[in-house]
Amino acid sequence: MTMQPTLQRAFADRRVLKVISGLNNFDGRRVAATIKAAELGGATFVDIAADADLVQMAKNLINLPICVSAVEPEKFVLAVNAGADLVEIGNFDSFYAQGRKFTAEEVLTLTQQTRVLLPEITLSVTVPHILELDQQVHLAEELVKVGADIIQTEGGTSSQPTHPGTLGLIEKAAPTLAAAYEISRAVSVPVLCASGISSVTAPLAIASGAAGVGVGSAINQLNSEVAMIAAVRGLVEALASANTRAII
Repeated sequence: MTMQPTLQRAFADRRVLKVISGLNNFDGRRVAATIKAAELGGATFVDIAADADLVQMAKNLINLPICVSAVEPEKFVLAVNAGADLVEIGNFDSFYAQGRKFTAEEVLTLTQQTRVLLPEITLSVTVPHILELDQQVHLAEELVKVGADIIQTEGGTSSQPTHPGTLGLIEKAAPTLAAAYEISRAVSVPVLCASGISSVTAPLAIASGAAGVGVGSAINQLNSEVAMIAAVRGLVEALASANTRAII
């Protein structure tokens, strides 16, 4: 596995911000707006659907590393040939509303298949939050054994915040933060905390052991480029403040 130097530094510094446009988002206009805002706001890299045309568009628009997401390993090959820098098996949130769930065995098999097709690519894999926490940890350990370079956590769709404001944001992020805490202590690869993360909870992800965060709907559902850039900058500043406090 060869990770881009900029990504290596960001993971080592524990300040990674991945902006996710959506695994099932093939709307070129929306994807373009999201990834441009990501770059202008200071994100580390972007995560788009595994589609060669989207990858080519992204390469023409931004200079950030490009991750592609899918749950069919064969889709990665064309996307990587088009210029994708890393791949992600996951970002499962969009499937849960459709009643589609992923078992540990399925995710492990997808990882093995992807590694056979792309033995050198940087490979990130999401651990499904529908598993019990101890099962998530066990799966993460097995994923690393078969070639995962990054483990991503999730959980925003399983939480049911009961309060508004800051307390509600913390409640929403609690499942993915718990997973990041447990998994980061069990594996030697970086952990990316995603799903339900905000500028309030991004520092908590770092404190929980994550090397960074992945954020999607908190950015890509906004209605203007200015708002998206501001949201990205807020997350970048939150991650920077978390690391500054850790140094102090």
